[in-house]
Formats: sequence, C-alpha cells, structure tokens
Amino acid sequence: MKTHFAVAAALALFALSASAQSDNFSGRATLTVLPAHPDTQDASLSAGQLAVKLDGKQAAIASLTQLTSANSPLELVLLIDGSVRASLYGQAGDIIEFAKEIPSNTTMAIAYMESGRAALEGPLSSDPAAVEHGLHMTGGGPGSNASPYFCLSDLARNWPSKATGARRVIVMITDGVDEYDQRFDADDPYVQSAINDSLRAGIVIFTMYWHDQGRASNSERSTDTGQNHLSQATQATGGNSYWQGNSNPVSLNPYFEDLRRRLRSEYALVVSAPFKGKPFTASLKLKATAPNAKITTPQSIYLSNTSAAQ
Repeated sequence: MKTHFAVAAALALFALSASAQSDNFSGRATLTVLPAHPDTQDASLSAGQLAVKLDGKQAAIASLTQLTSANSPLELVLLIDGSVRASLYGQAGDIIEFAKEIPSNTTMAIAYMESGRAALEGPLSSDPAAVEHGLHMTGGGPGSNASPYFCLSDLARNWPSKATGARRVIVMITDGVDEYDQRFDADDPYVQSAINDSLRAGIVIFTMYWHDQGRASNSERSTDTGQNHLSQATQATGGNSYWQGNSNPVSLNPYFEDLRRRLRSEYALVVSAPFKGKPFTASLKLKATAPNAKITTPQSIYLSNTSAAQ
C-alpha cells in the first residue's frame, strides 16, 4: 500500500514538474546595420558580436543572416493618408522614381487610408508601371482616414501576399494624428494595437510625415502628437521616421534615398528563449560589440511556441 502511494506521489510530482517546464519560444527581427562613421563605406555584423534579452531573459541566437537581393524577397506597401488631398501630389515624381528604382527582388503596391481600412490599388508588383497606375489624387477631407492606426492594423491583418520568407515593409505617408484622440498618449490603444498587429505579421514600419494642409487643427501640439505616435510605430518595429520640423519637405527624394540605403543594409536575427503560455510580444534588448556599425533594432519582437509547432 505504501509502495503504491509512493509511486502515485512520484508520478504526480513528475507531472507537476513537467507542466511547469517552459517551452522554447522563438522570433525573428530585422536589424539595420549602417556604418558608424560617415567616411566608412561598409559595416558588418556577426552573431558573436551580439547579446540578446527577451523580456529581461537571456536569449539564444539561432541565426543572423545578412539580407541581400539574392536571398531575400522584399514586399513593400506605400500607405498614403487619404486626407492629404492635393498637397502631396507635387511629390508624385519622387514616388514614381522610387517605384522605378526598386531592385529585382522587390514587389510594391500603393494603398490609401480610407475610413479605417487600407484600400489597395492593385496587387504587389515588380512592374513600376503597375505601381504608378495606383497613384492618384485623394479626395478625402481631414479625418477621412478615421485613424491611420486603424488602417495600419487592417493592412497588417490582411497582407496582400502569402509568400513565406519575404521581408514585409510598410511606408506610411501621413501626419499620424489619431482623429479619435488627438492627445499624445504613450499607451494609445489604437497605436499599440497597430504595432502588435505589425509585429505579429513580421512588418517593419517606416513613416514620412506629411501634414494635411486642410486640417483645421494644425497646432504644434497636434503635430508633435502625430510625430510621436509615428515614432512609436517605427521604433517598435525597427524602421525609421522621417520629418522636417512641423512643415512638409520640399522633396520626398532624400527620404526615399535613405530608405533604399536601409533596405540594402538589413540582417535577419532569429532568437529563442524558454517561456510558458501562448504566443506574445516581448521586449527586445540587444547589446552589440561592433564599433564600426550603427545598429537599428526593433524594441519588440513577436514570439511563438516552436515546440508546439513541431
């Protein structure tokens, strides 16, 4: 009797121990590696130069791969605020030129922010003429986008491709003002939801600030609010925000040139660490010993249970 009790107790203890064990969670992040000094031509990075923490927990580096045209297809959507109206279309030439110069590994599409959704003008294409065909003047008044972050979430959830392994990039042209709450709130639920949806979909966000000239509330406070929310989205996903003070730039071309440079200088980082529970978004902290490199890394990463997927 005592033997049976001892065996049952041991089995119960084993089951409890097994249930408390953590599974292996992994995630993929895109790093941008640029020269640390202007006079330096190239910058490189190796896994041995990195240490990574996920939610404060030391993580293992599964791989670090430099992304080149040969091994990394790129899908890019230019998401234009439907409220910008005619003010943006002096920049149509710069947008068309960017589409013409996309490399052979890249497909691109144009979408517009309309009533809380991202309205695609066509499929992802490597044909600049097809992309250009989607560029048109918007007729929406101020606020017709509903919220740029609703539109961002919609595009992230309904990405126009099922290709596996392709990098995903969204370039938002907007003032970033959320019509549902024009105050700056670091925990704005719409901004945070859009960030989480983008991280889950593996999207890196870049933003180009363009102020809607028709907006009645063109105060400095609303400008700062929009720019700060856009910065939250780019920093969380590892992209970059472009703006020129409180005014619109004379040309978008310098922004596009820097964007091209960054997209040519990316690495895919795959990391793993033991966690319990469902897939989630974790903070990503990276420490590098690469004195010749300036590294842009996302602040967050989406982790899934790789043990359960196997």
